Amino acid sequence: MNGSRAGVEALLNPNNIVILGATDRPGNWAQRVWRNLRRYNFEKPIYPFNPNREAVWETRCYRNFAELPEAPDHLVLLISAHAVPDALADAARYGARSATIMTSGFDESEDEAAVQAASNLRDVLRETGLAVSGPNCLGNLNAAASLMSMPDDRPQRLAPGPVAIVGQSGGIVMSIKRTLEERGVDTGIAVTSGNEMGLTTADYILYFANRPDIKVIVSYLESVRDADAFLSACREAQAIGKPVVVVKLGVSDGGRAAALAHTGRLAGSMEAFDAVAGAAGVIRAKNLDAAVEIVEYLVHAPLPRGAGLGAVTFSGGLRGMLLDAAAAHGLKFPPLSKSSLRNLELIVTAGTVIGNPLDAGFAALTSQDAYLRSVETLLADPGIEILLLQEELPRGPGTERKETNLKAVNAIAAQANKPIAFISMISHGLTDYSRALRTELPKVAFLQEVDKSLASVRAVIERVVRVRPPVSPAASTPKPKRHLEKLRTRSGALNEVESKALLKAYGIAAPKEVIARDERGAASLAKKIGFPVVAKAVSAALPHKSDSRAVILNLNSQKEVRAAFRRIIAAGKRASVVLDGVLIAKQVTDGIELALGLHRDPEMGAVILFGAGGLQLELHRDVAFAAPLLDEAAADELISRTRVARLIDGYRGSKPFDRNALVKALIALSQLAMDAGSRIQSVDVNPFLLQRRGGIALDALVVLTNSP
Repeated sequence: MNGSRAGVEALLNPNNIVILGATDRPGNWAQRVWRNLRRYNFEKPIYPFNPNREAVWETRCYRNFAELPEAPDHLVLLISAHAVPDALADAARYGARSATIMTSGFDESEDEAAVQAASNLRDVLRETGLAVSGPNCLGNLNAAASLMSMPDDRPQRLAPGPVAIVGQSGGIVMSIKRTLEERGVDTGIAVTSGNEMGLTTADYILYFANRPDIKVIVSYLESVRDADAFLSACREAQAIGKPVVVVKLGVSDGGRAAALAHTGRLAGSMEAFDAVAGAAGVIRAKNLDAAVEIVEYLVHAPLPRGAGLGAVTFSGGLRGMLLDAAAAHGLKFPPLSKSSLRNLELIVTAGTVIGNPLDAGFAALTSQDAYLRSVETLLADPGIEILLLQEELPRGPGTERKETNLKAVNAIAAQANKPIAFISMISHGLTDYSRALRTELPKVAFLQEVDKSLASVRAVIERVVRVRPPVSPAASTPKPKRHLEKLRTRSGALNEVESKALLKAYGIAAPKEVIARDERGAASLAKKIGFPVVAKAVSAALPHKSDSRAVILNLNSQKEVRAAFRRIIAAGKRASVVLDGVLIAKQVTDGIELALGLHRDPEMGAVILFGAGGLQLELHRDVAFAAPLLDEAAADELISRTRVARLIDGYRGSKPFDRNALVKALIALSQLAMDAGSRIQSVDVNPFLLQRRGGIALDALVVLTNSP
């Protein structure tokens, strides 16, 4: 049952609950769980359990599973870590299906006892198939079953709602839930998954995606246990039409270390997560506030079909703030069509700013007809895919005209094929009056504060732009496969010559170059290649040749080549490295220096990198990432996400470079990633010189692993 939808169902809809660790000690979590289950009217039996007690909390306490009046179904464990595996095994023998392990002291700790407890727990879960949340979690909530197994004493609202939350931090899960409630959005299910030694985030996402009452799935994620399962679940949710919003820990080195300390798993890079999970439909929220705004949008408005923004404001100041925020988040308000402009000139009064965003000014405030016709005109404009309107929910009665406008816009949104979202100037709280009115406006989103709102809109648009169906892997030709087979016993870094040979087998060309073993041979080879040439050290132990002064450019004679050879040999000796030789290569400069890369992230697996190369890569970090496999469309989209794409396509009238050759090189790198699997740790092609016809790898480094 573990790792299945049936397992999550057993966890959230138990036939009874047995609380292990029942005690009268003041303030203990077991008693809080008991109180909450009763407070929120859980209708199934609840059994306190403690081998050393006959009574607790003024009710009978059971000392073993045989004493129970029925088979145990769900366990809540608040006992010492070393005792958890045996308790689970015993309960499984009596028919238990699921458990919530709040106890800590497993993967998140490195002491000997914790390591042993974790090993024992894995063995028990594998043998019994129990569906388990945790360990090191804070319980779960399922409004439909009146289940509240958390020890939180604060009053909670248990009401069926369109949002399901799963998070590895109980405190953060409940913080998101409370804030959504403040905004009038109920969370029907909240799961704290902890270390995820049993059920994982992937299992919960898959379960939520198949629940008809859930519209949006939210996850606070510190680390991904099984990338393949996680991505598969996200793709299924995307196919069903259930957006997955993730707040991911690990932007910084400190954040990744914190994930390790909390869940026992090291988080990978955020670039890799965005590339791979983004392609599977995940919307990453940069923080908890952003998650709330994104959920508010997704619960009430459909996904847009494109990126063009339109807006109607009552304030010239807000109009300017929207333009600033849009520019900061890479969004645009496209010019209105001639037809839209003509219609607006007939609607609004003189002195009103005509454009996008539209400052409706005094006319919109005094005439509902003018306001609604302006809204309809912008909705009909072919360049606008999301319409933003200035407004916020009233805090009390006395604003009948405003409420009439809101309801009229909601009616328009119900019939429109484009989303509408209201935006406030600043963040604000809601009252009971606001929330009651909000229930009458289900077809429009109410976003708060300009920058947060535009950031959230950008995240939603990225979901539309970046999601792509999985690409079927192409069958590799025999030549690349044979080359990989030759490297089956190798691990670690390959030298430049070996690295380029592997890339060449996949169709990524190198300049005319030959390895020289002695000074005389280097001079002779340089003459055959044709001056000018470059001389470079060849050694897997010297991956950063420039730092060791083991690369010499602009060699124009045999004499210069001889001198360069001696200098490079000396550089190797200074670095205590025995060189495999000196590479003599034709110096090629007529092109743009780019960077192509492949890296195996510890969480998300292989990810492709593209960007400006050479020193530009270090100085400006103009790079974009994508998940393999790439097809032509995905490779082209990857290129377009960089600033250097403008140079490739011909900047300020210059002739364009061979973008098609670059697309083919990226696809080749992607195919190598798929063929080699976990055997490839990284590939660094920097610089890749893109020319007006073709492209070549001027330098390359491939690092292999011992993985099969």
